[in-house]
Amino acid sequence: MAQTTPPFGRQIVAMVTPFDEERELDLDRVQEFADRLVVGGNDAIIVNGTTGESPTVFYPQKMDLFRAVVEAVAGRVPVIANVGDNCTADTVSFARDVEPLGVDGLMCVVPYYNKPPQEGLYQHFRTIAGSVGLPIILYNIPGRCVINMEAETTLRLARDCGNVVAVKEASGRMDQIHAIIDGAPEGFWVYSGDDAATYDIMAAGGAGVISTIANVAPERMKQVVDLCAAGDLEAAKQANDALLPLMNGLFETSNPILVKEALRLVGFPVGGVRLPLIDATPEQSARLEAIMRETGVLR
Repeated sequence: MAQTTPPFGRQIVAMVTPFDEERELDLDRVQEFADRLVVGGNDAIIVNGTTGESPTVFYPQKMDLFRAVVEAVAGRVPVIANVGDNCTADTVSFARDVEPLGVDGLMCVVPYYNKPPQEGLYQHFRTIAGSVGLPIILYNIPGRCVINMEAETTLRLARDCGNVVAVKEASGRMDQIHAIIDGAPEGFWVYSGDDAATYDIMAAGGAGVISTIANVAPERMKQVVDLCAAGDLEAAKQANDALLPLMNGLFETSNPILVKEALRLVGFPVGGVRLPLIDATPEQSARLEAIMRETGVLR
């Protein structure tokens, strides 16, 4: 797959969702943070994915969130709304509600908990793709969804659905990721769903990353991504290795607990997390601060 211009760019940030002290949506802070992410150099923003606490932001709040980010970004970069669910009919209905809001694309996760077979996955995503006109990013994350969407299923969707344009691959299965990259049709892109795997995936021909660390250190992650895209893999590896302790450190407990704590540490607090997640402990915060100083993200 010899392609050079992914439509959503190479570094897409999976934006955290700011809350106030009562854990309600803080839409003013949402807009301030969205602007910060654009100014920080991110190529696109995914709103209300896993890092945005999608399981605990209910549908009316998701709509408010999407509207706020679209308004704040004002066309400077694409805005991608996470609409995925484990019920096909609900996903279709919600995606149709979201489509008129001015977002530029949709992300849909592999259905979780109900464990469909591969043919069920294919029909789920094909049904969604046939119901909307916006481009769709598939999201494969077996660690959260229990099942893995196999390369053959991803490629089948890429070939059969013109608006299925990318996959966020967080399976950790490099043989599978290589197979998708090698077999992808023109106009289909493979993004790393794990910051720490970005270098390896881009070195194999992947498009870039849908990033968590880009909430905290977008310029540093963009350096890794841009060097990979330019083919300067030696310099990219150096930049990657320098940031790797924080890429891993942010996931020492459930995401996005430590991402929100990291933003507090850099002086841009976005509130805590909603139950059943809990805020970082003092011990976790101290360790995170040490890693941030070690990597030069915090001085």
